Formats: sequence, C-alpha cells, structure tokens
Amino acid sequence: MSTPTTEFLTLMGPEPFALLTQARELAPVVPIKFPDGLTRHLVTRYADVRRVLGDPRFSSDLSDTVSQIQGPTAIVLRKFQELLGSSMLNVDPPDHTRLRKLVVRAFSAKRVDALRPRITELAEGLLDEVAGQSEIDLVAAFAFPLPVLVICELLGVPPQDRAHFSALSHKMLAYLDSEEVILEAAAAVDGLVAYMAGLIEAKRAAPADDLISDLIAISEDGDRLSADELVAMGVLLLNAGHETTVNLIGNGAVLLLQRPDVLARLRERPELVPAAVEEFLRLDGPVHPGLVRVATEDTEVGGMPVPAGSLLLLSTSGANRDPREFADPERIDLDRPANPHLALGHGIHFCVGARLARLEGEIAFSALLRRFPKLELAVPAEELLRRPGALLRGYASLPLRVGG
Repeated sequence: MSTPTTEFLTLMGPEPFALLTQARELAPVVPIKFPDGLTRHLVTRYADVRRVLGDPRFSSDLSDTVSQIQGPTAIVLRKFQELLGSSMLNVDPPDHTRLRKLVVRAFSAKRVDALRPRITELAEGLLDEVAGQSEIDLVAAFAFPLPVLVICELLGVPPQDRAHFSALSHKMLAYLDSEEVILEAAAAVDGLVAYMAGLIEAKRAAPADDLISDLIAISEDGDRLSADELVAMGVLLLNAGHETTVNLIGNGAVLLLQRPDVLARLRERPELVPAAVEEFLRLDGPVHPGLVRVATEDTEVGGMPVPAGSLLLLSTSGANRDPREFADPERIDLDRPANPHLALGHGIHFCVGARLARLEGEIAFSALLRRFPKLELAVPAEELLRRPGALLRGYASLPLRVGG
C-alpha cells in the first residue's frame, strides 16, 4: 500500500472544501493517487459532474477496478463487490433498468408521502425521550435512530434486530481506518449478508406488509429478483435507506447552528424548512468524496482527454459549490430560485429513496425547531468529530445545548 498523499488526506479529512475549490479552478480533471495504488481522476465542476453522471460511456460497474486494488482496504472492497456488484448501484443498463423497475414503485410519491404521520410520530417520540435535558448528543439521540427506525419499519426488520443491524452497518462503512477496523468492517459485511438471508427466508415463510415481503413477491412481466439479488437489494436499501439521512440531519444541524440569521428565519417561517434541507444537501451532502465511474472508451471531460479505463471520482461536494452554477455558493439561501444540486445523484442512478430522505429531513428539522427554543452547539464546530469512512460524510457525535 502506498503512502497517502497530502491531497488524499485533505480530501478525506474534515475540511475538504478548500481543496475542492482549488481543484475546480485548476482543471476539469485532477488526478489524485489513493493509498490503494489506484489513481482517481477528480472531477469537481458542476457541468462536468452532471454530464458524466448522465453519460452511458461512463460505467458504474467497478468489478475490474476492485480487482486491481491493493492494501488492507481491498478485503472490504472485494466483499462489497461480491455483495453489491450485481445490485442496481453497480450495474449498467439493461440490468440496471430491470432491477430499478422492480423496486422503484416501493418509493413512489404516494407511498412515501403516506409515511409522513408515522415519521412525525417517531421523531416526536425520540424527542420526548430527551425532553428536559439541557444537553444532548443529536446523533445518538435523534439523527441516527430516526432514519434507522423508519427504514427498519419500511423493510420489515423486527424491533429486536434493529440494534444488531445498525451496529453492523456502522462498522461496515467505517473501513477507511486502522487495519483492525478494516477487519471488523469485512466481518460486518458477512454479518449483514447472513442476517438479510435469514430475514428473507422468514418473510418467505410468513409474508407481512413490508418492503422485503413485497420484493419477494413482486413480478414484472414474470421477472423476479433472484435469491442473491434479494439479499443485495435488502442490504443496499437498509444501508442507503438510513445512512444518507443520518448525515443529512447531522451535517445540516451544524450548518444551521453556525448561521444564527438562518436559524431565526426558519423559526419565523417554518414553511421554509424544505428549502433549508435542499441547501443542507447542497452545501454538505452525505456522499463524499464522490461517485465513481469508469470510462468505457477514450473520451473527454471538460475538454481534457480521458482514456478508456480511467477511474473518475465525481465530487458532488465540489460541484454543489460551483459558482458557475450557484450564485453565492457558500451561503445558505432559503430563497434560491433553483437548486439543481447533485447531492442525491443524477441520471439513471439518481437516489431511489430521495423523496424519503427529503421527507425525513423536513420532519426532523421541523420537530427540532418546534421542540427546542434554544438550540446551539455545545462545543466549537472545529472540535466536532467526523465519522471515519470512505463513502459518506457525517459526524460521530454532535453535542448540542437545548435547554436551560
């Protein structure tokens, strides 16, 4: 394994935005050597990131790439590939089209909007548990358990299994850390596969009103998900279905509490909370350092040549602060006339659960503002600890003063 470069460490560190700005102004494509031995070609300009995400010449199939990775992280990434390599996250049409068609109806606007009363009830219940406390850890008390409860209820994970599942998920995504943590992450992948396979068999024997049962039964022109596809889809939905929202709530809270003027305006006009959620996603989205694509032929990005086989790292974080697309991009603008950010992707791989994540974010921030007249960081923002990991960006804990 090669020594991490300064650029890599900054990109994966708590404050990557200065580097992303520098890269965006330097060139359309900037190569960065990763410790796994592979070079990623960092793309940070909005127009380029959006175009590549919608261009079929750039593939989501990373099987060849994963086979080339060196060092301890290869253990986890190869397990990811075994598990999710055939999932809709990592395949191209026509396989992607087939898989997405079988699951997208479960996240229709009608079905997601019908969840609003239950999500609100869950949010209020979690805040009831900390009522009267002067200080809370927002991640442990609210940002983490709320999305876990929602996705577990939606998929049909029994209440007694939820702590086990969430612990495995947390370990699996923390693999960019010490070798010990990497081995724990690899074991967590195996644990999640075994758990999901068992849950699917239980649902086959006793179907219920939940998404796993629906995925087992669903048929499109006689087509069904295979046993391996069911396990991959279940693990993907369980993880993506809560991790995105956990980090949306945590990252958004820190952004908000550093801007008293925005906080005051949201208290005065709570109908602006959905606009705030979009700005939180844009300014500090949950996916970082970005989305990966492989060039399937010799092509170009932003006028720069990109040879076939090149590994592109599409920084949605960089694109979402591009002044070519967003006026005054560093500011939270609740009146922004359009906000076509890329935090939830673009094109055929646009997040299937985007509407659910947005709904949970809206309900979460509305509840926090309503329940806590006082809401402020309990420590300076620079002392907050980020979660280790190579796929997502969020906080390990978030101490807040909420009363007294």
